[in-house]
Amino acid sequence: MRTRQRAVFAAAAALSGLILALAPAASATPVTARGTTAVADAAGYCGYYNGSATTRRGDTGDAVREIQCLINAWNGGSPLAVDGNFGPRTESWVVYFQDVRGLQVDGVVGPQTWASLRAV
Repeated sequence: MRTRQRAVFAAAAALSGLILALAPAASATPVTARGTTAVADAAGYCGYYNGSATTRRGDTGDAVREIQCLINAWNGGSPLAVDGNFGPRTESWVVYFQDVRGLQVDGVVGPQTWASLRAV
């Protein structure tokens, strides 16, 4: 039963992510201290946040921006607006990422999810 629930949850998350990815999204790009634009690099850092505090739906700020930027880099596009708001769309993409990467699928970005996001 648990496997079936996981499969249903993952399919719903993937479908939600696909639908939400088709919606137009505003884009925010991190700016470095020198005023140049920063982008995600091979080290898995977008320039917003370099910690690993547990982050979940309802949270706001630079940690959420970092998650959104890293997911965009992993996805190869811009499915998420980098707005710093951990809402349902960000949670859906986190769930999808966790499922694809073989992590615990809970929509919460804890130490293991942070490590996996930074490894992409």
